[in-house]
Amino acid sequence: MIGNSDFLTGRGQDQAPELQELESPEGELHLKFFVASGDEFALPATGIREVISSPPDRITPIPNVSPLLLGTLNVRGRVIWVADLGQFLGSPVLLSTDRPEISVIAVEDQDTMLGLAIDRIVGMDWLDIEDIQIPTNVPDGMAPFLRGEWTQGRESDHYLRLLDQVAILRSARWAA
Repeated sequence: MIGNSDFLTGRGQDQAPELQELESPEGELHLKFFVASGDEFALPATGIREVISSPPDRITPIPNVSPLLLGTLNVRGRVIWVADLGQFLGSPVLLSTDRPEISVIAVEDQDTMLGLAIDRIVGMDWLDIEDIQIPTNVPDGMAPFLRGEWTQGRESDHYLRLLDQVAILRSARWAA
């Protein structure tokens, strides 16, 4: 098959002879997701170390720590703290751990890594940073961790909010 000239040239019976143009994406790559309250957020792909799906019983609860922390998770020999991101941002809705897997976004800055437990992942998307707006009607507890927001579609009450993972990692809330 590798010796086949159609394979090497990219031409085959199901491809048109003309070259296909690839669209160049606009903006920067972001991971979009929801927290338990139903709010949608995004994180820049460059700030994400990895995304983990973990059974809840692999997250080990630790006594006498901040109530925002669900516990620790061993990822290939490295222990990382896992937090309920929605609760950290001020939502009264707790993340349900009564499910087969929990999505955890591992963010890192310098040598500090933190797992952010979320409700569900939407996917990756190219978002134009130039279209970002200053957040409006944001709870005071969430404001320090936002870089901005995009209005979604025609609904002016639905926002995609861009989080600042470094501000989240360095927050004094973890000591509470």
